[in-house]
Amino acid sequence: MSFESPGAVLRRHGLWARKSWGQNFLHAPDVHAAIVAAAGARAGVRVIEIGAGVGSLTHGLLATGAEVWAIERDRDLCAVLRHEFAGAERLRLFEADAVRFDYASAADAEHPRPTIVGNLPYHLTGPLMFALLDHHATTGDWIVMVQREVAERIVAPPGSRTYGGLSVVLGRVRVLEWVTAVSPGAFLPPPKVDSAVIRLRPREQPLGEVASESGFRALVRAAFQQRRKTLANALSSLAGRPAAQRWCERTGIDPAIRPEKLAPAQFAALQRAREQDPPSPSSSDAGADDGAASDDDLAEQGS
Repeated sequence: MSFESPGAVLRRHGLWARKSWGQNFLHAPDVHAAIVAAAGARAGVRVIEIGAGVGSLTHGLLATGAEVWAIERDRDLCAVLRHEFAGAERLRLFEADAVRFDYASAADAEHPRPTIVGNLPYHLTGPLMFALLDHHATTGDWIVMVQREVAERIVAPPGSRTYGGLSVVLGRVRVLEWVTAVSPGAFLPPPKVDSAVIRLRPREQPLGEVASESGFRALVRAAFQQRRKTLANALSSLAGRPAAQRWCERTGIDPAIRPEKLAPAQFAALQRAREQDPPSPSSSDAGADDGAASDDDLAEQGS
């Protein structure tokens, strides 16, 4: 298959974009090229593509000599891909939900950390980012298209207006980079919001170790749930004000500081201090998610 407009492919197969599934097909060759370049796709590289659609980006990836594992949950689009890419030797197609996909299954001795690329459905950005985060250790660079507002939150530095929980949990283990902005006209049909491509590269070492990732997320969520609160007041929702004060004292962090001023490593230090406390029936377990908010809530925190 050579590159052609997604609209032409859809018409040929008698299909159209499903609005209820958040389908917006990227049809700008320059943006496809930017994603392929940012992914470093080439012979010997394995790329997992989230939401292959009608195969426009798939074609660009295969043209570099890369091996592509394409995930698409739409049964009709999977039929399109099988037809359009019949005989493609370096393509594996998975009719699956990308949120539940086993990304670790793509890692092997030859490809220990496959690259992730994708135009993420905006209503599933949070679940998909946290699904990838759960597979951080077995995935390489992530190059993803998201709503511009979300992209700005993710790459925001500490102290900025848009810095939030998603910036912290991703920034602790990933280097966050802006690739390019994308206008609505680059899609079919055009969405009502601007988009952006970002790259998240794995750090050689996390910015601070923690024993419990879920506990760390719970702490970060609590810190950013009410941005106007001081750190100690915000964290008191986890185990009470005395415990929050104790964590701040152990780490040398000012309990009166606003959470958005702290870097990811400082949040990790607070979680380690929290993990030193013995479990108490009256407080949340430092090694477990307290259930006060979901990962979706964490993804929305910022600005």
